[in-house]
Amino acid sequence: MKIYNGYERLPRNYTTMTDEYEMTMANGYFMNNKQNEEAVFDVFFRRIPNGGGYAVMAGLDKIIPFIENFKFDEQALNYFRRKGYSEEFIEYLKDFKFTGDIYAIPDGTPVFPNEPIITVKAPLIEAQIVETAILSMVNGAMEHATGARRIVEATPENVGIMEFGARRADGCEAAIDASIYGIMAGCMGTSNIMASDMLNMKAMGTQAHSWIESYPTEYDAFLSYAKVYPNNCILLVDTIDTLKSGVPNAIKVFEYMRENGMNTNNIGIRIDSGDLAYLSKESRKMLDAAGFPQAKICLSNGLTAETIESLIIQGAKFDSLGVGDNISKPEGRMGCVYKEVALCENGVWVPKIKLSNDTIKIVNPDHKKLYRAYDKKTGFALADVMTRRDEKLNRDKLTIVSVTDYLKRTTIEDFELVELQKPIFVRGELVYDDPEIADKRKYCDEQMGKLYPEVKRTKMPHEYYVDGTEDYVNFKNDTIMNAKKLVKKM
Repeated sequence: MKIYNGYERLPRNYTTMTDEYEMTMANGYFMNNKQNEEAVFDVFFRRIPNGGGYAVMAGLDKIIPFIENFKFDEQALNYFRRKGYSEEFIEYLKDFKFTGDIYAIPDGTPVFPNEPIITVKAPLIEAQIVETAILSMVNGAMEHATGARRIVEATPENVGIMEFGARRADGCEAAIDASIYGIMAGCMGTSNIMASDMLNMKAMGTQAHSWIESYPTEYDAFLSYAKVYPNNCILLVDTIDTLKSGVPNAIKVFEYMRENGMNTNNIGIRIDSGDLAYLSKESRKMLDAAGFPQAKICLSNGLTAETIESLIIQGAKFDSLGVGDNISKPEGRMGCVYKEVALCENGVWVPKIKLSNDTIKIVNPDHKKLYRAYDKKTGFALADVMTRRDEKLNRDKLTIVSVTDYLKRTTIEDFELVELQKPIFVRGELVYDDPEIADKRKYCDEQMGKLYPEVKRTKMPHEYYVDGTEDYVNFKNDTIMNAKKLVKKM
C-alpha cells in the first residue's frame, strides 16, 4: 500500500467501484465455466484533450493499492445476494483476488492516442471487474497531469507555478489528485494543506480579499499581515483599485518594514483580476521606482496555457503564477477506454478486434509491445512503435507504418528503442517500486524535454507518430479482413 506521509492513497475499498454490466458478465462467465480463460485488455485514449500534442501518464499510485487490496467484503457479498446472484458465484467471490499481470507506462511519461498505456493480462473475470475503477483512476489523474503540464510548458522556466485549485475541484479526492498530479507534472507546490502534508511539503498561499475587507482600511490589512508574516509578505492588491490603492498601500507597508528593520527579501504582490498584462507592467514600474526591485509579482485568475502565452507576448511582468481552475477542472477529458485485444482459447492466444465505420475506433489487436524510438544524435523522440509480443526487430533500420493509413510510412535509422510499458503486477504480486512524487516530477521534466518543441505547441501542434512495424500493421489488416469475412458468412 502506497502511504503518503501517514495518509493512505485510497481511503476506502474500491472493489465494487465497477459497473453492473461487468458483474453480470462476470457471473455469466462463471456460469459458463469461462472464469479461468485468460484475456488481455488494453487501456488507451483516442484523442488528446484541448487539441494538444501530448498527454501525461498518471494514476499508477492509485491503481497499485486498488489492485493490492482487491477483495469483496461482506457488505459487497450481501449486495450480490440481494441482487439475486447464485450462492455458488458469491462463494467464488469470497476468496476472489487479482492474480494476473499488469503492465503500464510509468507516471510522468508523455503518451499519445491509440497506444496501450496500461495492459491487463488476467483470467477473464478478473480483467473484466477491474475495468471501471482503473479507468476512473487513470482518466482523472491524466486530466490533472496533462492540464498542469500544458501550463508548465507555456510558462518560462524561471517562473514558479503554484497549484491553487482545491476549491474548484469536483470533491475532496479530486482536489487532492489535482494537487499531487499538478506537482508531478511540474508545479512548484500547492495551496492544498492535506496534499502538501501527504507529500511532506510546505503549502503555499497568500491571502484572500476577505482579509482586506476585514480591516478598516487596505493599508491596515496589509500592515497587519506584514507584522504576522514578515518573512513571506505577499499582498493581494486588487480588492479596491490595483494601481490607485493596492500597489501604493503595499509600497507604504514595504517602506514601513524597511524603516523598522524587518526582512524585505521576501515581499511581493498578487494581482487576481483585471488586465493582468497592463497591471503587472505598471506595478513593476511602481515597485522599482519606490526602491523595491526585489518585490515579486504573482498573477492568478483562471489562467490557461493560452492566456499565459498571451501575457508573455504582451510583456507582462511576473515571477510566479497561481493556477487552479485548469488543473483541478481541465476543459478536456481523456476518454480512456478499456478494450479486449486477445483471448486464450484452448491454450492458444487468439487476437480480438473491435471494428467500426469510424477508423479511429478500430482497436489495435493482440498482446503487444510498445517502444519509443529516440534519435541517437539529438535524443529527441521520433515515434512510438507497436509490435506483436514476440516480434523480432531490426534495430539498425526500421520501417514504421501508420496503424490507420497503410500508405503513411517512413524508415528510421540511427535510433534507440526503449520499451515503454513496465511490469507492475506479475501473477498478482506487485513487482514495481512506485517512485515518490519528486522523482516522478524530475522524470516528467526529463521525458518532456525529449519531445520536439513542435509537438508541445499549445496551438496546432505537430502530430506525434504512433505507428506499427510493417509486420504488425499487416497482421492488423489481416485480422480486420478475417473479421469481415466472418460477417459475410453469416
